[in-house]
Amino acid sequence: MSDAINNETVEPRDRFFYAMLRPLGIEKGQPFKPDTRQQKILSDAAAMGFRMSQVLSMAPRNDKAKTYPGTQWDWVLTLDPSQEAADYSQLDERTDYTFEAITVAAGMVKKIPGAGSQYMTTAKDKTGEWLDGGKSYRLHVPANAPVKDFWAVTVYDNMTRSMIQTDTGKAGVDSKQANLQKNSDGTVDVYFGPTAPVGHESNWIKTASGKGWFAYFRWYGPTQAFF
Repeated sequence: MSDAINNETVEPRDRFFYAMLRPLGIEKGQPFKPDTRQQKILSDAAAMGFRMSQVLSMAPRNDKAKTYPGTQWDWVLTLDPSQEAADYSQLDERTDYTFEAITVAAGMVKKIPGAGSQYMTTAKDKTGEWLDGGKSYRLHVPANAPVKDFWAVTVYDNMTRSMIQTDTGKAGVDSKQANLQKNSDGTVDVYFGPTAPVGHESNWIKTASGKGWFAYFRWYGPTQAFF
């Protein structure tokens, strides 16, 4: 943190956060030399901060995150690209998004039929239980999904927030892949779990036992029907 502050430009929106860091000995242009007591306090605080950020991200309390009532799917982005709402700076929204991602662009939130992209996410199954890498799940994608370009579903590790790493080297399924299996009615079933479902291997994303995960579902070129 001290290195970042000393090497980055001070943004006006962050000045109050910088003020909060000064009593901890973290200040631009000053060396950071915490004693043993301070090191423990800061380490404990960092661990707690991680957990708080994870909760805000995986179980957002922002009502705008909810996509469909009665489901576990949420909007990935409740954050405006400016990181500002009409009457406040989007603190929780910033924490939510930057815990699991980095940059945000207008094309990810603007409602432009046939252009840009839209993202939804879930870290829970339909009953509200956290997704478990040791269990098997199925996502049923309706026929004629409302996209001009393609859709994609990707699995991420909920601790690293990076694409899940397994011996398959595969973290996603999308509507453009050559070996995608479709049902007779045009729907698609995507499978998740530690073992491949027989006969559906190409639509399967392997997960790791003992680890939690979350999914992103992306629409590229969402159509008017999407909105």
